[in-house]
Amino acid sequence: MKIKTKLNLGVGLLFLMIIILSIIASFYIFSIKKDTENILKANYNTLEYSRNMLLSLDEINVDKGKAIAVFETNLKNQIANITEIGEDKVTYNLQKSFDFLEKNRTDENIKSQIRQDIFEIMKLNMIAIKEKSDIAKHTAETANLWIAVIGTLCFLIAFNLLVNLPNNIANPIKELTASIKEIANKNYSQRVHFMNHNEYGDLAKSFNTMAQKLEEYSNSNLHKLSFEKKRLETLINNMHDPIIGLDNDGLVLFANDEALKIMGLKSEDVIGKLAPSLALTNDLMRSLIIKELESDIKNPRQKSLPMKIFADGKESYFEKETVTITIQSTGEDQTTTIGDVIILRNITVFKELDFAKTNFIATVSHELKTPIASIKLSLQLLEKPEIGKINEEQEQLIESIKEDSKRLLKITGELLDMAQLETGNIHLSIEKSNPYQMVKYAIDAVKVRADQKEIELIIDGEDELPDVKADSEKTGWVLINFLTNAITYSSNQSKIIVKLKRENSQVVFQVVDSGKGIDKRYKDKVFDKYFQIPGSNKSGTGLGLAISKEFIEAQSGTIGVECELGLGSTFYFKLTAV
Repeated sequence: MKIKTKLNLGVGLLFLMIIILSIIASFYIFSIKKDTENILKANYNTLEYSRNMLLSLDEINVDKGKAIAVFETNLKNQIANITEIGEDKVTYNLQKSFDFLEKNRTDENIKSQIRQDIFEIMKLNMIAIKEKSDIAKHTAETANLWIAVIGTLCFLIAFNLLVNLPNNIANPIKELTASIKEIANKNYSQRVHFMNHNEYGDLAKSFNTMAQKLEEYSNSNLHKLSFEKKRLETLINNMHDPIIGLDNDGLVLFANDEALKIMGLKSEDVIGKLAPSLALTNDLMRSLIIKELESDIKNPRQKSLPMKIFADGKESYFEKETVTITIQSTGEDQTTTIGDVIILRNITVFKELDFAKTNFIATVSHELKTPIASIKLSLQLLEKPEIGKINEEQEQLIESIKEDSKRLLKITGELLDMAQLETGNIHLSIEKSNPYQMVKYAIDAVKVRADQKEIELIIDGEDELPDVKADSEKTGWVLINFLTNAITYSSNQSKIIVKLKRENSQVVFQVVDSGKGIDKRYKDKVFDKYFQIPGSNKSGTGLGLAISKEFIEAQSGTIGVECELGLGSTFYFKLTAV
C-alpha cells in the first residue's frame, strides 16, 4: 500500500471518529440541558408557588388584604404552570377552595382543605422531579458510555499512527541518507535494499539505478581523468609566469618549473610539503604566503608593491596575485573553498618602461622650467613703462601669454612632483601641525580666484581639534588642489564649505561643493594618474588628485570622495591626531 494511501486512511479515519465524538457529545449535552431545564421550568417553579401560598395562608389572620393578594398571584402562576398528570384537577380544586375562603376567611376547614391541595400539588411535582432526574442521569450515563467508546477508538487509532507511522517514514529515509553519504564518498557500489510496493520502493529503484550508472561512469572515465590531469600539468609547466597551488591546509599541490626556478628548489622538495614549513628556510616562499600587512588592511586603497626577485640573471619585478579556488558540488547551493593558486606575473619590462617614462618626464619638466621662467621675466619687463607704452591689443596678448605660462608652470610642477613620487625621492617633513592653520593657508591661497566667481568660502570646524601628524606644506597643497577643483566646477555666487571634525583617533578634512558632481562610474578613477572625467575641463594634466593621493598616503592617511551626479562632491582626507 502506498504511503500516501496509508496516511489518508489513518488520518481520515481519526478525523471521522473525532467528528462523530463531537456530534455525540453535543447531542447528549443538549439532551441533559433540556432535561434540566424541564425540571427547573415545570416543577421547581410550582414548588416555589406552593411555598408562597402556604406562607400567605398562614398570614391571612394577620394581614388579610396582602396575604389574599399574594395567594391569588401565586395561584394564577400555578394555573399557568400545570405540567404533570393530575396536577390540573388538584389545582382547580384549590382554586374553588380559595374562592370559598375569600367569602368566609375564618373557616378553618377550608384552610385545611387548601393546605391538603397544596401538599398534593407539591407531592406530584416532587415525584416528577425524581422521575426527570432519573431520566437526566440515564442520559448522562449513556453519554459517558458513547464518549468513552468513541474516545477509546480515537486513542487506539492515534496510538497506532504514533507507533507505526514515524518508523514507516523515518527508517527508509535513514537508510537512504546513509546510502547517499556513501555515494557522496565515491562508494558507487552502495545500494538500498527496501523494495516495498510504495513510494519508497520506487525511490529505491531509481536510486539503485543512479548508483549503478555512477559506478559505470566512474570506472569508464578514470583513464580520461588521468589524461586530463597530465595535460593540465603540462600546460601549467609551460606557462612563463611562476604558479604555485596550495590546498586549504597550506599543502603545496603543484608548482611549475618557473616557480621552482625562482625558489631555487627541486620538485620533490616542494610538492606535498607544507608551505609554512618551507617558509622557514626559503625567503621567497615566506613572502608569498604572508598575510596582508596591517597597513594594507587599514588602507585598502593602497596597492601592494611589486616583489623584487633575482631571476633570469638580473633583478626582476613580479606582481603577486592570489586566486582562491572554490567549487560548487552538484545539487548544492553553497560553494566550498578548496585552496589557493599564487600567480607571479613578470612585470620587469613594464617596470623598466615606467622608470624610463618617469625619468623622461622629470628631465623634460625640469628643462621646461628655465624657458618658462624666461618668458615670465620677459613679460614682467614688457609691463614696465620704461620699455615703452603698449596698446590695448598688445596688453591682451601679454595677459594671454602670462596665463599660458602660469598653466605651463603648474603642469611642469605637477609632472616633477609625480616623478619624485614615483622614484621615491619625495621628502616629507612630518611634524605636529595645526588643522585650522593649514585650512586658513589654503583658503588664503584660492581666495582671489573664489572672489572672481563670487563664491563664498566657509570654514565649519569643531572646537579644540587636536594637532595632526603631517607635512603642513604638502597637506596645504592637497587642500589647495581640492579647493581649486571645487571653485572650477562650482557655479557663480555659490558656497564651498571646508569641514573639520574628529573621528576616533583621526582628524577629517572635507571640502564640500554644490557643483555638478561626479558620476558614480568614475568615482574609483578620479585619483588615477592622468584620468580626467569625460566632459570636464581638460586644461589640466589629470595629475592633481593622483599627487594628492600619494601625498596623503605617504603620511599614513586615507583619501576619498563622496559624490552624486547633480548634487555636488565632497573630497576628504583623514590624518592621524597627535
